[in-house]
Amino acid sequence: MTIPQLYELFKQFRSIQTDTRKLTPGDLYFALKGEHFNGNAFAGDALNAGAAYAIIDNPSFAQGDRTIVVADVLSTLQALALHHRRQFNIPVIAITGSNGKTTTKELVHAVLSTTYKTYTTEGNLNNHIGIPLTLLKIGDDAQMAVVEMGANHRHEIESYCSYTEPTHGLITNLGKAHLEGFGGVEGVRKGKGELFDYLRSVKGTGFLFYDDPWLRSMSEGLGAVVAYGTAGVSPEAALSVCGELRKSEPFLQVGLSKGLPGDTINSQLVGAYNLPNILAAVAVGRQFNVPGDRIVQAIEQYKPDNNRSQLLEIDSNQVILDAYNANPSSMRAAIENFAILPAANKVLILGAMAELGPDSLHEHQEVVALIKAHRWNQVVLVGGDFAKIDHPFIQLASSEEAGDWLQSQRLRHAHLLIKGSRSMKMEKALGNRAGLPGK
Repeated sequence: MTIPQLYELFKQFRSIQTDTRKLTPGDLYFALKGEHFNGNAFAGDALNAGAAYAIIDNPSFAQGDRTIVVADVLSTLQALALHHRRQFNIPVIAITGSNGKTTTKELVHAVLSTTYKTYTTEGNLNNHIGIPLTLLKIGDDAQMAVVEMGANHRHEIESYCSYTEPTHGLITNLGKAHLEGFGGVEGVRKGKGELFDYLRSVKGTGFLFYDDPWLRSMSEGLGAVVAYGTAGVSPEAALSVCGELRKSEPFLQVGLSKGLPGDTINSQLVGAYNLPNILAAVAVGRQFNVPGDRIVQAIEQYKPDNNRSQLLEIDSNQVILDAYNANPSSMRAAIENFAILPAANKVLILGAMAELGPDSLHEHQEVVALIKAHRWNQVVLVGGDFAKIDHPFIQLASSEEAGDWLQSQRLRHAHLLIKGSRSMKMEKALGNRAGLPGK
C-alpha cells in the first residue's frame, strides 16, 4: 500500500494508537518495535479491541484484510506524518535546545492559541515516535503548529526536520545535556544546530536568543532572524524583543523595554533561567501579530506542572520541584538561582545526572564544588556518581530513601530545591507529601 493510499484510510480513521492498552474502537494501530517489545505480536489484540486496521511489518502476524503489511512500521508512520504535514500551508515552529524546550513550547503555544487555532506537542512526546504522532494530530482547522524536538545524538534533529518541514525554528540554549550521545559540548552545538541548518536550506525564519554568541554564529545565513535578549547583555538595537528581570522571589517578574515597551509580565515561573523562555514567547507572539495584552495574559496565566520548576507550598514549607530532568547546565542554573533566593533554612535534595558518558564523574564533582561555594542548612545527594565523590553532605541511594530522610526531619518554614535526572524520579522524595509535616 502506498502512502497516499494509506492516507485515504487515515482520513477516515484519524486516531492513531501504538499501544493496545490505550486503544479505542476505530483507531489505526501501528505495530512499532523496540528493544524489548514487538508490536506485531499484538496486532490480533488490537483488531479484537476494535482497531479499524493494524499496520504491521511482519507478514506472519497478518490477520485478514484489516491487516496492512508494510516494509517498516516506524518509517511508514513518519512518511504518513510528512504527507499529512504537506496538506497544510501554515507556520510550523520547531523548538529544540538543551534546557527549557517544554516550558518554551508551552508558553509559545499559550500565546499563539489566544489568536490562532494552534496544535502542539503533547507533554514531552518529542522523539522519533512522538513527533510524527504530533503531526498526525494536526486538525483541518489548524492555523499554527508548534513542535518540540528532543535529541540525544547527532543527526536526530536533522531527521525530524525531514518529515516536519518547519518554517520557523527556535533553539532555547546550548548546554551540557546528553553528552554521552553527542560526544561532548561541540556535538551538542552541531546536533541542536541541525534545526538552523534545515531552516537555512529552505530560507526559513529563526528565533534567536541574541545573548548567546554561539547561537548568533549558528543563525548566520537564515532567511530571517527574529532576535530577543536581555537588557544590558544584548544591544537593544539588534533585538525585536528586549526585557529584564525585575524580581524572582518567588515568581519571575519581567519588564519589557522593546517588543511590548513598558509592559510588565508577572509570571508563575520560578528561576531566573526562565527569563529567556518568556522573552522567546513574546518574540513569537509579536512576529505573528498577537495583540500585546493577549501575550501578557497568556504568559501570566501559564502555570508549570509535571515536576518542571513547580513551586509547591506544603504547610509552612516552600518546595521548588524541578525533578523532570537534569544536566550540568540546568543543575548549575537551578542551584545558583536557589542560592540567591533571600530565604533562610535552605535544603538541597539533588539526584544524580544521567547520560553524561566519560564526563559524568567530573560534572558531578563540579556540582559538588558549586554546592560548597554557598551556604545551605542541609544538603542531600542521591545516587549515581555523587556516591563516588568524597563530600561532606548526606549521601543516599534513592529518591525513596530521600523521602524517608525528609519524613524524619519534620521541617518547618524551610525552602527546598528538589532536582535530578528523570531516571532518579526525585519527585518520590515528596511521596504523597507525607515527607513534610502536617499543620
